[in-house]
Amino acid sequence: MRIRLPALGREGLVLTQDSLWVRCRRCGDVAYGKRFARDLQVCVGCGLHQPVSARTRVEQLLDPGTVTPLAPVTTEEDPLGFVDQRPYPERLRAARERTGLDEAILCLRGSIGGVRVVVGVMDFAFMGGSLGVAVGESIAQAADQARREHVPLLLITASGGCRMQEGTLALMQMVKTSQALAELDEAGILTMTLVTDPTYGGVAASYAILADIVVAEPGARLGFAGPRVIEQTIKQTLPEGFQTAEFLLAHGQVDIVAPRTALRSLFSRLLAIPSVADQPRITCPPGRLVTRAGDLAVRPAGEVVQLARHTGRPSTVDYARDMLSDFEELHGDRMSGDCPGIVGGIGRLQGMSVMLIGHQKGRDLRDRVRRNFGMASPQGYRKAGRLMRLAAKLGVPVITLIDTPGADPTAAAEEHGQSAAIAESLRLMCGLPVPVVTVITGEGGSGGALALGVADRVLAMENSFYSVISPEGCAAILWKDPQAAARAAAALRLDARELLRSGVVDGVVLEPEGGAHRDPLLSAELLRHAVTGELAKLRGADSGELVRARRRRFRQLGLSRLEEAAHA
Repeated sequence: MRIRLPALGREGLVLTQDSLWVRCRRCGDVAYGKRFARDLQVCVGCGLHQPVSARTRVEQLLDPGTVTPLAPVTTEEDPLGFVDQRPYPERLRAARERTGLDEAILCLRGSIGGVRVVVGVMDFAFMGGSLGVAVGESIAQAADQARREHVPLLLITASGGCRMQEGTLALMQMVKTSQALAELDEAGILTMTLVTDPTYGGVAASYAILADIVVAEPGARLGFAGPRVIEQTIKQTLPEGFQTAEFLLAHGQVDIVAPRTALRSLFSRLLAIPSVADQPRITCPPGRLVTRAGDLAVRPAGEVVQLARHTGRPSTVDYARDMLSDFEELHGDRMSGDCPGIVGGIGRLQGMSVMLIGHQKGRDLRDRVRRNFGMASPQGYRKAGRLMRLAAKLGVPVITLIDTPGADPTAAAEEHGQSAAIAESLRLMCGLPVPVVTVITGEGGSGGALALGVADRVLAMENSFYSVISPEGCAAILWKDPQAAARAAAALRLDARELLRSGVVDGVVLEPEGGAHRDPLLSAELLRHAVTGELAKLRGADSGELVRARRRRFRQLGLSRLEEAAHA
């Protein structure tokens, strides 16, 4: 007897006696229906994420027994008296009967991983998840509820764009929803979106992309114009994977691409980021931070340069793993790219949420080439700036780790505004209203390093260096001899001892004997103690005084004591 195997449709899976087995529409893999449901309707064969209903999404993500629907909104249902092949009210009735929803979004209160949250879940089965007045007002009221309770807002998108049957009034919902998220920004409330397939048009160009953290399911498509419209306009075939989550991640549009099975735990971690008022109090642990230049051994500058550049030195990714718990890397500048030469994300340092941002040179040769040897592009500095602004919004301290030969010197970097990106980073860090600690962990090369170096406390690892130019570059320009790099390094006084003496750094973190690469775990422990100690001293400081003291610190660098007194 032959059994007919239904393919997966766009409307979600319905298990009946006649459809105990399902076939993936993409790869043809066959799955037992109940197992397919346990796999959250993701094909085991090819990973295709089948669209699910709003109610199913709620069951998959939220803690059982915590869900309370928000009150439905009241709006004029047919403001235009619109009729196409059918009157608009008939289309609404049909959508309601088919989905069991009042509108294309389901808004509720609940918790994920025990953390309270307000959630808005769109359902594509309701008129293509189109954004009309009722949907826009539902999102605005959900944002109001999040602000009243001071809890995060999570929006799950699935839409073809604004609802044509409501005309310009539907278009105006892009402003309403964007404004709602702006008000949550002003209130310091975390916002997140989960982009599911598909998300297009006015939804993509408003609240879907404006959240603090944008997560996407694998293969989810997001864009303002659909691919068919684009191809018809430009008369060209689009590249494979265009507008998919993976494409968007590579082009800086989303922070994280996560499979459906990982979403619950991911959002649990992200939602657990406490506000500044909830940050645990930390104490200053015993450390080995040196604050007097005379207490440091004198080393040849050329030797320090070689140690700072050692390929085995711990990187930002290593320190994130060994110093922090629950670190979640965030990606993209939301404009054009995700520079792998700078990494950043949220994690916990002794229970306190921090934003860690740093240069990443890479480990083996292939990785170092991919990361451009830690030479960041404008997209990297813009990504860092975005994460710093998020830290400021949430009241989370910022830690930056510097290890770069310098900024990306290519023509492409110049075309994308390298100078402007560095300048904007300097200006932003000067005014961040949260504690900022910078550590030079290896090579501190010129403005590319300084772009992450404006902080309340600037520390240096014992075998690091910080310089206006590389020793080789200085030797080539002033000595006319690249072989004079060691002499140039000594003349530049770029080692940690000289940096401490001049006041460029406030303290030096001692390293294991022979360098940080000899014992990366011990190096991370020493760095953790030093950074935690500095943050403990800065905790509780008035934000205005933090900014004033930071600016005063850099204003006085290089001045004589008489001049310092005049500017104090």
